[in-house]
This record gives sequence, structure tokens and C-alpha cells, in this order.
Amino acid sequence: MTRGNEDSRRKRNRCFLFIAAGIILQTIIILLFVIFVMRIKTPKVRLDSVAVDSLTANSSPSSPSFKVQINALVTVKNKNFGHYKFEGSKVTFSYKGTTVGEGTIAKAKAKAKKTKKINVTASLNSNKVSSHSQLSSDLSSGNLTLTAYAKLDGKVHLFKVIKKKKSANLNCTVHVDTKAKVVHVLTCK
Repeated sequence: MTRGNEDSRRKRNRCFLFIAAGIILQTIIILLFVIFVMRIKTPKVRLDSVAVDSLTANSSPSSPSFKVQINALVTVKNKNFGHYKFEGSKVTFSYKGTTVGEGTIAKAKAKAKKTKKINVTASLNSNKVSSHSQLSSDLSSGNLTLTAYAKLDGKVHLFKVIKKKKSANLNCTVHVDTKAKVVHVLTCK
């Protein structure tokens, strides 16, 4: 009879050991899932390319001016396991801190682990910066430096249950060659 009690106690201990090992394994799996899948990252917004459709520039020292029609490709890179749904926004182009034009980013959704591409057109002009002392020298040298800024507000949706607000910022510098009428340097932070 003692032999039977000893065997049943071993079986019971082995059963508890397997249950404890299963609970520990499930805890590790859940912990890894939370650490790697459920971590919500801020999507990245960049200007992928900028094309100059038309450009007119006057570099005279008395009244320097420019008018530029550009077509830009904005990319929203979503690294999350859920989609990023964002509201419409504006890309603001500026010269030396003064706004020279805007383009509209339409409301859209970037799918999970994908990059959403959006075409943005903008008309830029120097009406507000004509009195800037450096505009004439920049235009005569053929190098017009513009900055582009945008903020996308939206939510990352994980498994249609978890929704987390995230704001993505676009901050790029565009160097336009006014003589060749092309963008020769495009850098984004």
C-alpha cells in the first residue's frame, strides 16, 4: 500500500510540474508577444521625391521673386502590426522661416508593415518674402533652399481592439536648382 501511495504522489508531483512548466511557458510567450508585437511605434513621414513642374525666378536685387509648381511624393512608413489611420493635413513649405506655399495630404490609411505613398502638389511663391535680403543672392546663385513641414495626427489600430493615438512629423529640406529647374538635394530628418 505504501508503494501505491508513493507512485500516486509521484504522478501528482509530475502533473503539478507539467502544469507549472506550461504556465511558465505561456507567460513567456505572452510576455514576448507584448514586447514585440504590441509595442506601438510612431510611423515615419518623409518626402520621397520632389519634382519641379514649373519655375519662374527673378533675381534682380530690386524685386527678387519666384513662382514654383512642385509635385511631391510623401511616404508614410508604418512599422506596426496594425494599420495607421490618419487625418488630412497640410505640408507647409517655407523659405528662411516664412511660409511660401502649402500642399494637402489627404486622409488615408497606411496598412500594417507597409508604406503608403501620397502625391502632393503645391504652388509656391515669394509674395511674402520678396523683401528678404538673401533671396536675390540665392536666386542668382541658382540654389533656392526650402523647408517642408507637416504633422499627421492619427491612430494605430491593433487587432481592431487597441487604438493608440500617434503623431508623425515630416521635416525635410529641399534644395532647388533654379537654373536647371530641378531638385538636386532632398534631405529629411
